[in-house]
Amino acid sequence: MNAVAYQDFQLTAADGVRLAGRYAGAGDPVLFLHGSGGGLHSWAAIADRLSDRYQVWLVARRGYGPSGQPAVGKRFGDEVSDVHRIAGHIAAQTGTAVHLVGASYGAYLALHAARAEPGGLRSLAIFEPPLFAAGPRIVPLARRYAAAFERGDSAAAAAVLNEVTLVPEQIVRAFAASSTAEPDPVEAQRSGLGWRHDLDALAADETDMARWSAVTLPALLMAGADTWPPMPETVRDLAGVLPEVRTVVWPGQMHFATATAPDLVADTLREFFAAQP
Repeated sequence: MNAVAYQDFQLTAADGVRLAGRYAGAGDPVLFLHGSGGGLHSWAAIADRLSDRYQVWLVARRGYGPSGQPAVGKRFGDEVSDVHRIAGHIAAQTGTAVHLVGASYGAYLALHAARAEPGGLRSLAIFEPPLFAAGPRIVPLARRYAAAFERGDSAAAAAVLNEVTLVPEQIVRAFAASSTAEPDPVEAQRSGLGWRHDLDALAADETDMARWSAVTLPALLMAGADTWPPMPETVRDLAGVLPEVRTVVWPGQMHFATATAPDLVADTLREFFAAQP
C-alpha cells in the first residue's frame, strides 16, 4: 500500500477548545471518531485503505492531543457540538454530507450526534458502542480514576478502566504478558487525560436504550463475535431499536478488530457506503 499524504486541519469549538485533525483522499467524505485512549492513529490503517475512493477525515477528540483540553466535567453534548462543527466544515469544503464512523466511545458519540442532529450526516457506521459503561455505575469509578490519575498511580488507574469496560481477567493477563515495552510517558499522559474526560461524560449519561430509536440515519452496526459480555447483548439490544440498521458480526474478532483486521473493517465500510443513495 502506498503512503497516503494527509493534510492537517484545525478548528475552534464553540467553547474555544482547539480541534485538530488531518484529511486525505477525494470523493464522498468520511469522518472517523476514535475511542477512549485512542487518537489520530486509531482509524489510520482503515482510512488509508479507503482514501482511494473517499475523502477521509481523522480528528483527535477534545481532551486528546493535539486537540485542546476541555474543562473537567465534559459531557457528550460538548462533543456532539464538536462533531457537527467538523461536519459543517467538511460540507463547506466538499458540498457533501459526511458518512460518520465511530468505534467504542467514538461509536457512542456518533450515536449521540446522529440522534441530536442528523442534518449534515449521510450515514452512521458504528463498532461496538459501550452503552453498558454509563450512568450511576460509572460515577464512583470516574472519581477513583481521577484520583489515581492525579497521583500518578497508573496501576490503580488501569484497574479502574478494567472495571469500566468489564474486560475479563484472562484478557487483562494476556495483554500484560504480551507487552514487553515500557509505555511512552508522553503518550500515557495524553491517553490518561482523554480517559478522564471520557469517564466524566459516561458517568453523566443515561442508560435508556429506547432513546436510540430517534436515530433516523441508515446505520451499520459492527461487532466482533468474540467480544466479551455484555457487549453482544448491548449490540443485540441496540439493533432492536435502531429504525434502519444492518448488523455485521465478524467471526473470530473482538473489541480490537479495527486494529487487528483493518482490511475486513475497510471492506465492510466500503460496501455499506456504496449502498447509500
